[in-house]
Amino acid sequence: MSKAALALGDDALIISHRLGEWAGHAPVLEEEVALANIALDLLGQARTLLSLVGEEDRLAYLREERSFRNVQLVEQPNGDFAQTIARQLYFSTYQELLYGELAGGEEPIAALAGKAVKETAYHRDHAEHWTLRLGDGTEESHERMQRGLDTLWRYTGELFQPVEGLEVNWDALQATWTNSVTAIVEQATLKLPEGPRQSPWAAGAGRQGIHTEPFGLLLAEMQHLHRSHPGASW
Repeated sequence: MSKAALALGDDALIISHRLGEWAGHAPVLEEEVALANIALDLLGQARTLLSLVGEEDRLAYLREERSFRNVQLVEQPNGDFAQTIARQLYFSTYQELLYGELAGGEEPIAALAGKAVKETAYHRDHAEHWTLRLGDGTEESHERMQRGLDTLWRYTGELFQPVEGLEVNWDALQATWTNSVTAIVEQATLKLPEGPRQSPWAAGAGRQGIHTEPFGLLLAEMQHLHRSHPGASW
């Protein structure tokens, strides 16, 4: 169970940090608040999950890159706003479905999943709203949203690799995820790329501790203060 809590906790921690990078940079003030709230929800999930494994600050700030077990999708740079929304659409849909499965399972993750599934439903709804707005918006917003979906697609196959300690039908989860994402993408007049498992460019080894180049920069920024001032407090 600790390996599962670490994997899901790292997912939540890293994408929370990525969304936090929008503070002061979001396209409109209301969206800045929305992204910050989603980031805080995910940070709360990360704290709960990592505390099941050990001391949360040590796990977040003192591990090396190869010790993190998050999927590579969540560590991808924000890009423009449309790319961030594409990442959110892929990940929040996955997270809502997964937590829905886990909520009926064994404690202690079931307790976290029962609460988090309500939060992730909001995150998915937010991503769907923006996917529709951008995809069916101007020629430029359509093109950027499509580029975001295309750029991140090859990282989605990893979402459905089995996680040790979780009793989940991963094939069924992927089928439901594909149907859900396809429906919203087509409604937005967009197209999903080819399946990642059929592409030579499919990616995904984050669960094994292999990460992409941007992850090192993310960790350097996220861990800088804690490592520079060990034991510091407000």
